[in-house]
Amino acid sequence: MTTASRNHALGTLRTPRFATGLLLLFAAVVLTFVAGRMGPYPTLLRGWLFGFAIWSCAPIGAMTLLLIHRLTGGRWGNAVAPVLQPLAAMMPLAAIAFVPVLTGLRSIYPWAADPSQIDPDVARWYLSEPSFAIRSLLALIGWSVLGVTFALGSGGRLLAALGLAFFGLMISLVAVDWYLSVEPHYVATAFASMIAIQQLLAALVVAAVLSPPELEGKVARDVAGLLIATLLGVVYLEYMTYAVAWYGDLPHKAEWFLKRSTTGWTIALVVAFVVGAVLPFTMLLLSSVRSSRWGLRITGLLLLIGTVLHITWLLVPAFAAQAAVIATGAAVVALLAVVSALFGRSIASVEADHAQ
Repeated sequence: MTTASRNHALGTLRTPRFATGLLLLFAAVVLTFVAGRMGPYPTLLRGWLFGFAIWSCAPIGAMTLLLIHRLTGGRWGNAVAPVLQPLAAMMPLAAIAFVPVLTGLRSIYPWAADPSQIDPDVARWYLSEPSFAIRSLLALIGWSVLGVTFALGSGGRLLAALGLAFFGLMISLVAVDWYLSVEPHYVATAFASMIAIQQLLAALVVAAVLSPPELEGKVARDVAGLLIATLLGVVYLEYMTYAVAWYGDLPHKAEWFLKRSTTGWTIALVVAFVVGAVLPFTMLLLSSVRSSRWGLRITGLLLLIGTVLHITWLLVPAFAAQAAVIATGAAVVALLAVVSALFGRSIASVEADHAQ
């Protein structure tokens, strides 16, 4: 890390906004632990996982996009760097935000509460509390180092290549651990890939919604092309997962989809598909939309709605007291959004001081 990068990081840490955001996050983590793990409200921990799943997509996706851009180059990466770099620098906050999940495994995951629910070999060699914690900490610490390093512009191409390989390995593990194992009898080989592409899409969506001034003309069309590619990736993998499960006609897979086939969840999925996929995809086919900051902002908002509904459809049906889980998750997302805004403002203020 260069001296300028180190001074920039230290300057960010000293700002009142950053201190306020960090204090707010720590207070929320402690309160959730006390009320959820030690108190009578385990639903708080399930809602925290749900909220974390939504919010963490953008920092993880931003980190990955910075690694990709370091290898491939392109003006699109320079244009959205003012958004992606602060997002990637939030990876240590994501590690802190995951603490309630680590401390509340038995309140969230059936296999942690009762290991007899899964095969003994799986419980012994893979899906146990210590191994879950080791994999999660390895991923979050590694991603935090990568996110901060490349957010400060200090990473080289070799580190970017190794970082992408590390990301591919760890997301294959923790996507299953964190999200799929809430229903441990269901298996989907494409699930981790879908989550990874969903994270890339989420980071691009945030960049499109915030739309820095450089996002115009050809650069905007490049970002629009990336939005189309990642959107199609998520839709394709979700559809193929369903098609394979339907052809396989296996009871444990059918049960997973049946939980998500009630009237309410079907409506949520249809809205996610129409509002969050079909409509923005159609809009992005128009050259005037692809070339416009406002066009990208509108499509980004639609994609954001689709992303939230899709993750809700994936996770919430696994839990009891679904309304409480959704309400808690919404509060967690709002809290983490406030922390993110404070962190982003602290970075902006430090950059403005350096510019002067």
